[in-house]
Amino acid sequence: MSGAPFQEVNAASIFINSLEERKGRLCHKQGMTTATVPDHSELLRQLEEPYALNAEQIARFHRDGYIKLKQVLSAEVIAHYGEEITRQVVRLNDQAKPMSERTTYEKAFLQIMNLWTKSGIVKEFSFSKRLARIAAELMKVKGVRMYHDQALYKEPGGGITPWHADQYYWPLETNHIVTAWIPLQATPLELGPLAFSVGSQQFEMGRELEISDESEAKLQRSLKDHNYPLDEAPFDLGEVSFHLGWTFHRAAPNTSDRARAVMTVIYFEDGCRIIEPKTKHHHSDLASWMPGLKPGDLAASPLNPVLYRA
Repeated sequence: MSGAPFQEVNAASIFINSLEERKGRLCHKQGMTTATVPDHSELLRQLEEPYALNAEQIARFHRDGYIKLKQVLSAEVIAHYGEEITRQVVRLNDQAKPMSERTTYEKAFLQIMNLWTKSGIVKEFSFSKRLARIAAELMKVKGVRMYHDQALYKEPGGGITPWHADQYYWPLETNHIVTAWIPLQATPLELGPLAFSVGSQQFEMGRELEISDESEAKLQRSLKDHNYPLDEAPFDLGEVSFHLGWTFHRAAPNTSDRARAVMTVIYFEDGCRIIEPKTKHHHSDLASWMPGLKPGDLAASPLNPVLYRA
């Protein structure tokens, strides 16, 4: 593979060259130097420490279908774990097409799943009790398991992420499923932050659509016609969103010259069971994320560890 296509395909040089710059920028924002970055035990403590939710935030999450929470993660946590996540994305990415030859979905982001099984450092991040507890408390459940984690890196010049609802893909009996969307940098509009249709978890039209040009066109029109507000505000450094499986969301293209780095973790209520697969995506997800299990079984394969239990 020649140098120019490689840079276009996965922006590896952009990602790698920006690692130390990103770490320095995040530390500077918090008034730190390399010498004052907390040691490993302090980073782990921050990933375990509870985040104080209040009743109004939980009520807003159930009303709107999502919530964006400020100062969930510190700059030092993002710098340390974001570096390793980026290295793993570059190492594991197999997208080999120039942007001009990709489908709409392929243009949206580089997608690397279950990174926690590939790196012990990423596992520390994805297994954060702080994040998992927020998910459980927002859903008002006693415990949550992991469905999977995934890195979503929207390259410079990357396209839209079409309107969709995640739960279309999941063969689980519960609606108590939430995704934490964790930007690894401040995410202004030009990077393509996640945008939400406010309250759309109650909207049933379009739930049968997989992410595609069709879902973008139909849901854009339907959500507007039914007067669902759009929240496409940027994300501050350390801000994390949590959205329900049936909440419709999208992202604008990345019009900047740098990658939009994001890590996500999907949590579901501990104790739920697997449903009979209804689509090819249900069959694929069952085989990939809950191997060896069948409809009616508890969703509790070795790939679905408990991440928080009250």
